[in-house]
Amino acid sequence: MKILIIRFSSIGDIVLTTPVVRCIKTQLDNAVVHYATKKQFEIILQNNPYLDKLFFLEDKLDELIAQLKNEKYDYIIDLHNNLRTRIVKWRLGVQAFAFNKLNLEKWLMVNFKINHLPDVHIVERYLQTTKLLGVKNDALGLDYFIPAQDEVSPDRLPLPHRNGFVVYAIGAQHETKKLPVPRMIELCTNINQPVVLLGGKEDIENGEKVRQALGETVFNACGKFNLNQSASLIKQAKVVFTHDTGLMHIAAAFKKEIFVIWGNTIPAFGMYPYRTRFTSLENKNLDCRPCSKIGYDRCPKKHFKCMNEVTLAIELR
Repeated sequence: MKILIIRFSSIGDIVLTTPVVRCIKTQLDNAVVHYATKKQFEIILQNNPYLDKLFFLEDKLDELIAQLKNEKYDYIIDLHNNLRTRIVKWRLGVQAFAFNKLNLEKWLMVNFKINHLPDVHIVERYLQTTKLLGVKNDALGLDYFIPAQDEVSPDRLPLPHRNGFVVYAIGAQHETKKLPVPRMIELCTNINQPVVLLGGKEDIENGEKVRQALGETVFNACGKFNLNQSASLIKQAKVVFTHDTGLMHIAAAFKKEIFVIWGNTIPAFGMYPYRTRFTSLENKNLDCRPCSKIGYDRCPKKHFKCMNEVTLAIELR
């Protein structure tokens, strides 16, 4: 049986599909599992032992479809469910299963604060697509596989961090998911342990402001490591602090204790840390949350109370 799984983006969403990959591969006899995603996310999947082949959406959808047609799939598992994946399914003409994105329920919650969202994690909704194939949740959580060459040795870290550290993933795709820098500094002060800041090149400046404020107890690793290497640091961390972003789900794959700082989004969307201990830090006393299921460049209300007034008092075990 040959099965194609589709999820084009992004980091966290792709990591959240890994239980589907594993359960299909381990529960269906002679299953051949392929995965289609965007080229820039190859690093997330290239070391996954449950995948037999990867295909990449690069410049043109037609080029990807031409490659997929040669494979003669038995089934398609659509874990993105957008216009492009519907085109792929139509062009391939193969029986397909797609997950429910809950767009109406999210729209009602964002615009009218009417909560018809099911109390179901998105991983469970992803796995519903495999139900008719007889695949069940194995309860093993998320996967993330780091190649040996990307494991980060502690001797690459500053001396204060070599005997243990806390990770704080300071980035996010949208500004309304991130703490303002003064509040990042406050959080790291409250942590009161060596902290490794993780993020992309776009987070270097903010990370440097935090480092300058707190000195050698903070290592600004933003932009210094690739995704696998950042995952290695998360794997070694005592605890992980994070915004609602992809590194949160990588931390969940390693069963880390996670503190999640929520801004414009809410855990009720179903994308909180999966099968690991976590604490949500969020301002529940606002009638404007959630203001978006994705995020904005700035607070629509201009007060940004979801992040400016969230309580950052924490107690590490």
